[in-house]
This record gives sequence, C-alpha cells and structure tokens, in this order.
Amino acid sequence: MKKKRALTLLEIMIVIALITLITGVIGYNMRDTLDRGRAFRTEQAIEQVRDMLLLCVSDGKRPRDMLESRTALVNAIKSVGMAKDPIKILQDGWGNPLVVEFDSATGDFLVTSQRLEEYRTAHK
Repeated sequence: MKKKRALTLLEIMIVIALITLITGVIGYNMRDTLDRGRAFRTEQAIEQVRDMLLLCVSDGKRPRDMLESRTALVNAIKSVGMAKDPIKILQDGWGNPLVVEFDSATGDFLVTSQRLEEYRTAHK
C-alpha cells in the first residue's frame, strides 16, 4: 500500500510566491493596455461630440447658446438624439469632463481632453 504524500509548507510557499510573481507581471503589463483603451475611447468621444454639435448648428442652434453652461451643452447633445447618455459622452476615458470651445474664425468646435494630452505627451 502506498503512502499519500502531503505538500510541505515550503512547497506551498513556493507556489504562492510564483502565483504572486506572475500576477504582478500581468498586472504591470495590463496597466498600459487600459490607458491605451481610455485614450482610444476619448478620441472617439471627441469626434462624436464635435459631430453632434455641428448637427445642432445645422439645425439652427447658436454655438454660444450651446456652450453657455454644461447643462446647455448636455441638452444640445440630447436634442440630437444620437447619444444614449449625453453626460457620459462628455467625459474622457478617465472620467474627466471634455473641454468644448467654438472657434468663430473657422466655424468649428474644438473638443479637447487635458488628460488625453498628458497621455500623448508621456507616450511619445
């Protein structure tokens, strides 16, 4: 009859150390992937917000009225009917509000994200 061999404390500690090491490496590599995803989401949101605001202008709304306050901006995007959650689309991937300005010289909206600019600068 064979004896069943139990795991020693040392063997269990080695397995736990290896699992911790592997988890740390995966977590470190995933951090950059998450930031790239946030940057991509922000770039898409910037394009969508700009397009929706241009649609509002084509419907006869004045840019100054839309940019008067954050509530007016949300209502303008809501009126287009293309955004499921207008408040969320006005945030970048990191949860910070997008900055929306109107350039009267070109007749175009400038939508930017401070956090996206910081990300781009850090990853050049």
